Amino acid sequence: MKRLQLIGIGLSLIALPLTAQDTTPPRPPGPGPRAGMGMHGPHGAGGMMGMMGEMMGPMIRAMAYEPGYLLARKDSLRLTNDQITKLTAIRDAARSAHDAAAGGAKTHMNAVSQAFQAAAPDTNALRAHFNEAHAAMGKAHEAMLLAAARAKGVLTDAQRQRVDVWANEMQQHMQQRMM
Repeated sequence: MKRLQLIGIGLSLIALPLTAQDTTPPRPPGPGPRAGMGMHGPHGAGGMMGMMGEMMGPMIRAMAYEPGYLLARKDSLRLTNDQITKLTAIRDAARSAHDAAAGGAKTHMNAVSQAFQAAAPDTNALRAHFNEAHAAMGKAHEAMLLAAARAKGVLTDAQRQRVDVWANEMQQHMQQRMM
């Protein structure tokens, strides 16, 4: 019996360095009582992506009017100098508001990470910092959404039609990638 224990210990000592060298990524959780939790969602591995598509799909049309996107396509849109000046001002103001809000979100997400390092994290602190980070990211997204709305108003009908075609193409591309 003692000999079998020694063999078992010996095999463990041989296997230990081999397991430490395992570079395969961890597998996602399989079916079971916790299936459907976390990033895999209730619909398997694609659950999160499907949910993202449902949430972001309607936003594609709005974000196609993001001033930086329009300015990058100024030749294709045949923007006038006046339009370029207005879009640049909208972009710069939105960028300042976005960056300030995103900085606040980053600060609070770092606090979430720090609070989670404790052996028994304080859920009240986690909740407070997460909610602040969430609100700040909402402000960052709002700044970009409002900038896109203002930028849309700068364009002519013909230019808006062209952007709408691009938005439709982006939406179709995203839907294809989700499937």
